[in-house]
Amino acid sequence: MMTTYAWPPDRTFWTSTFPDHTTGRTTPHLFKGIIPAAAAGPQDVLAGFEAIRRAHTAGSAIKAHVRVYVGEDLRDDLLPKALTATSWDADAFVPWMQDIVGADRFSLVLNNLETVSPALAAGLGTFLGSLIDGWGLPLGGAELVAFAGNYAGTAFGIHEGYEDAFLVHLGPNPKNFYCWPAGQYEKLTGGKEPTYGDYQALLEQGEHFLLEPGDALFLPRRVFHVGTQETFSVSVAMALYTYPYAKILQDRIFPDILTSLAGQGPDDPLNEPSEMADAASGPGAVAERLAGIGRELLLLAADRVRQEARQHADQRWATLRSNGGWEMVEGDLARQEAADAFAAEQVTPGAEISLITPYRVVIDGERVLLRGYQAGITPAALDENTVSALNAGSSITLPDSQELLTAVQALGATGGLILTPRIGDTEDTAA
Repeated sequence: MMTTYAWPPDRTFWTSTFPDHTTGRTTPHLFKGIIPAAAAGPQDVLAGFEAIRRAHTAGSAIKAHVRVYVGEDLRDDLLPKALTATSWDADAFVPWMQDIVGADRFSLVLNNLETVSPALAAGLGTFLGSLIDGWGLPLGGAELVAFAGNYAGTAFGIHEGYEDAFLVHLGPNPKNFYCWPAGQYEKLTGGKEPTYGDYQALLEQGEHFLLEPGDALFLPRRVFHVGTQETFSVSVAMALYTYPYAKILQDRIFPDILTSLAGQGPDDPLNEPSEMADAASGPGAVAERLAGIGRELLLLAADRVRQEARQHADQRWATLRSNGGWEMVEGDLARQEAADAFAAEQVTPGAEISLITPYRVVIDGERVLLRGYQAGITPAALDENTVSALNAGSSITLPDSQELLTAVQALGATGGLILTPRIGDTEDTAA
C-alpha cells in the first residue's frame, strides 16, 4: 500500500521519515505520490520553455536557458529553430519537437526554470519551503532543472551528481531511473568518468526506480545515475547548492577583507610606493619585505573574519529566505515581469496586496528584502503585524496611510507582490 504524505511535507517528515528512508540522507529513496498534480505538472515546464522563447524573441537577457539533445549529442545548431519556430498546437509538443530536430527521439534540458515558470516556483517552492524549515537552508539556494523528452537515456550518460537533489517526476508517462553508489560504480567501470552509449550491462547492476507522476526521488550527492524511457515525459531536478564554507570564504569574505585592508587613497601608508630595490641585494630583500607586510595584513584580516563572516551570513540568509530559497541570479525573467506588471499608481486605500508564493518579506537590520531584493524603505515603514500577515499568505486591504502606501509601492518594485486594485481604480483605468 502506498504511503500518503501530507502536503506540504510536515516537520516530522523531514526530521524522521526522510532520514529513516535515506539512511541518514545518504542513499536514494523514491517517495511515491508526494507531489500533488496541482503543485507541478508537465504544462508548467512547457510554459517555462515558452517564456524562454518569448524572451529570445524580445532580445531580453535572462539566466534561464535551453539545451537541445538528439541522443547524447548536444545540438546547438538546432537551438535557434527551437527558439523561433511557430509554437506547437495544444497537445502536439512531441511532433513539434520531432520536426524541429528531424528525429523521433529528443531531449530538452532547461536550467533555472524557477525564473521563467511562476507556477513551478510556487508549487515546488512550497516543497522547498518545507524542506528548509524541516531540514535546513542550502547556502547556495536551489535551482530547478527540467528534463523533457522521449530520450532512450539521459544525454549526460551515467554520471555523478555533485549536490543533493530531488528528482520530481511530472509525467505524463513513467520513467526508469538507475543509481549506483560511487564505490560500486568505480568498481564496475574502473573510474568516475561518465559512461555513454550501450550501458545495458551496467543497468542490470544498478538500483532501479520506476518514476510515475507525483513521485520524488531523493538523489544524494556523489551518487551516479541515469534515466531511461520509451515515451515522452518530463522530470524536474531540484538541486540543493550547499557551497563549501572554504569556497564562500575564498570567493566572498577573504577578498572583501583584504580589499578593505589594502589601503585607501594615496595618503594611506599602505599605498606608499615601494623603495628602490637594491641591485646588490637582489630579490631576496624584496621578498622579505613583502612577507613581513603580508604577515601583518593577514593578522589584521584574522581579527576581521568573525565580523565579516557574520555580516556575510546575515546577508546571504536574508536574501535566500526572501527569495523562497531559490538561487539568486541576474536575469530572473519572472521577477522582472512581475515588477513590470505591478501598477504603483493603483496602490490606494481599499486595494488588496498579497505576496507571490513562495517569496517573503525579511527584515535584516535596517534593510527590508522581498524576492531577494532590497526595497527602498526602512523597517519602520512596515509594522510587525503587516509583515507577519503577508508572510502567512494573507491578503491585506490597504488602509488610508500614506506611509504604508509608499512602502507597498517600494515592495511592489521587487516583483514580489500581487496587487488587486479597488473596483473604482480598475474602472478608471479601463475608461
